[in-house]
Amino acid sequence: MPYRRTPRVQQRLDTSRESILAAAVAQLAERGYSGCSVAAVAERAGVAVGTVYRHFPTKAELVVRVFRQVVSREVEAVREASSGVEHPAERVVAVFETFAERALKSPRLAYALLAEPVDAAIDAERLEFRRVFRDVVAGHVAAGVRAGLLPAQDAAVTAAALVGAAAEVLIGPLTSGGSADVVELRTFVVRSLGGADVRHA
Repeated sequence: MPYRRTPRVQQRLDTSRESILAAAVAQLAERGYSGCSVAAVAERAGVAVGTVYRHFPTKAELVVRVFRQVVSREVEAVREASSGVEHPAERVVAVFETFAERALKSPRLAYALLAEPVDAAIDAERLEFRRVFRDVVAGHVAAGVRAGLLPAQDAAVTAAALVGAAAEVLIGPLTSGGSADVVELRTFVVRSLGGADVRHA
């Protein structure tokens, strides 16, 4: 007869897993990918290294799970920020401004998400992260085109270009601590969409 975990055992395992993930997020935010070793995460979580490996057989698997958790949180934040905005161009601006503001509050974590050298499995997750943001932006652009509020354009291409450009703009501020480049992000986004600077300044 196969062993079945009792609810109490399963709850303990789930709690341990969540504690490890929370520790990994904190470690990534403080030290980046290079400083997010399994040993460091275990120490922060207050568990043995073997316990971490029981839940996540490799560092890459652990960080992939962390990426997915953080990305879900960031996507929810930008969706919420843009949901109550009337003009589609301003919805797109809200997506990028919200992401930039949140990134600058946790620069080490944001840099790990966007540009830090990582393993192939993490890099694949990073591409998925960009695709998710692209789809959010593309939805707003397409809605604006349909409503006649934005010029005709390929929403997916515009969104992909904006996501790539915004990531590039943020790399400097995330590594240097400045934010001057981010201030101009609004103007760039509006112009890229074909909007009028004065109206959306």
